[in-house]
Amino acid sequence: MESLYRKYRPQTFADVVGQQHVVGTLERAVLEGRQSHAYLFCGPRGTGKTTMARLLAKALMCERGAGQLPDGSCEQCRLIAAGKHPDVYELDAASRTGVDNVREEIINSVGYAPVRGRYKLYIIDEVHMLTTTAFNALLKTLEEPPSHVVFVLCTTDPQKIPATILSRVQRFDFHAIAHEDILHQLQKVCQQEGFGYDPAALELVVRHARGGMRDALSTLEQLSVFGGGQVSAEAARDLLGEVSGAQLAQTSLALARRDVAALFGEVATLVDAGRDLLQFSRELAARLRDCYVVAAVGARPGVVDLPEDELRALDEEAAAFGSPDRLSRALGIMGDASREMRTATNQRLVLEVALTRIARPKSDLTLDAL
Repeated sequence: MESLYRKYRPQTFADVVGQQHVVGTLERAVLEGRQSHAYLFCGPRGTGKTTMARLLAKALMCERGAGQLPDGSCEQCRLIAAGKHPDVYELDAASRTGVDNVREEIINSVGYAPVRGRYKLYIIDEVHMLTTTAFNALLKTLEEPPSHVVFVLCTTDPQKIPATILSRVQRFDFHAIAHEDILHQLQKVCQQEGFGYDPAALELVVRHARGGMRDALSTLEQLSVFGGGQVSAEAARDLLGEVSGAQLAQTSLALARRDVAALFGEVATLVDAGRDLLQFSRELAARLRDCYVVAAVGARPGVVDLPEDELRALDEEAAAFGSPDRLSRALGIMGDASREMRTATNQRLVLEVALTRIARPKSDLTLDAL
């Protein structure tokens, strides 16, 4: 069975969800015959960088001819979609980082003419993993490639790419896909696959995907298998370690009231239920962030994207904290705790210490606490 994220990978520019700033520019370049010799696609994981590189390859190779957008029906497009086109090379820089790999797989082959298409296209994933010597070896070829060669460099960390490379490519920044766009796509997939779903479950999936379509589709597939074709909110909460809004509100109020005993009780409840403490720390930080915004500017619709009844509850929590400064300090401590919990052997202890520091600043011997 084919994975959902592969089955529903966009096959034409029109299928792309989000990233319209990239789609529009590339479509215009293809229609006007003004494509560049090198591109850099950068952005969070799962937002369509490699998929867009393949769509660009289709646009350059499509049998409809130059100046036409591909429809995915010709043999060239089908070969690219299947990953079998002899003129489209997909290289993983994470496993081929050295200068010898670059010479062997790119530099020594760019001079040869394409086998089937009009161009040879090199897609280099995680290009920031290349060594400095590998980048230097690639530099001259990237600057002045043969007319039939196009490079697409994909990365989640553009800061690690040398400035000499950046100056020779057209850069496109991929954004996290909007909540509504991912939700609409998940609903569409559920309808086409015949999945029954709880709207609250899809909301949870979208929230945990953090703007990545691939992660959202992978989670949806896992939930559909678990539920035998049904995607329920209860299963989503269990799988994703989601904590209810009521529990987050209780923890937030306990922090505001400096009730350490209640805080330790909440952590114990999470541990007994097998919840992910790191995920809880992130959700609590998001809740405190909403409280901070409400404390700073008031509970106005549109400032915090929540229903009116939850906005009122947030207003009460913000009032219990007393000032935005307390919330600002709490957010800083929770951010530090989340980073530490990623590698900590005892996540529970890190979380309990962080909550105690927020509730009892006198126990925190730092200038910020003072």
